[in-house]
Amino acid sequence: MRALIFDLDGTLVDTVYAHVFAWQLALAEAGLPIDGWRIHRRIGMSGGLFTRAVAREVGHALSPEQTRFLQDRHGELFRTLLPTRRTLPGAVTLLAHLRAAGVPHGIATSGRRPEIDGSLAALEVPDDAVVVERRDVRHAKPAPDLFLECQRRLGVAVEECYVVGDAVWDLLAARRARMLGVGLLTGGYGQDELLAAGAYQVYRDPAELDAALDELGVLP
Repeated sequence: MRALIFDLDGTLVDTVYAHVFAWQLALAEAGLPIDGWRIHRRIGMSGGLFTRAVAREVGHALSPEQTRFLQDRHGELFRTLLPTRRTLPGAVTLLAHLRAAGVPHGIATSGRRPEIDGSLAALEVPDDAVVVERRDVRHAKPAPDLFLECQRRLGVAVEECYVVGDAVWDLLAARRARMLGVGLLTGGYGQDELLAAGAYQVYRDPAELDAALDELGVLP
């Protein structure tokens, strides 16, 4: 049976720009001001990869203390900026539809607890759902580890999995995992960018994807 593996931020919950602003504030506090659009292009990476990208932007390596400060401060600011999570159109209904139909599915996110807890609650994700977070794997996106661990827990063959994401990092990781990628426009990337990164198909939001599950062979 086909399975769906979902990214979280920007795919199921409307959190991308809160993450951008939280990183921008944390960087400014550390004396490392960076334009917001440059930060947006990196959302979806792990915090460690993100800080290495920051080092390239500012032209010098960050100390371990700076890296820890940025990651911790980003999490604090994010929870303050967005204490209540807003799910994207159709996300809750889509996940409920998959549960009712018995379609295997899980969430694989570069985020960490406790930052993701509010999002999972807003999505009404049950306690026994498959959720893979950053601490569960060695490498985050664009490495395929998150998606491969989710696939392993679901017990579905790699070639039967679709990855649903909003960023090029999701789709690059899906290609490396040998899974088909499905793009959503809800994270701020354009259709052409998602297709160029390897998306098999691109939909406007989770609601449009839900209406088109038969196109993916997920439902009869």
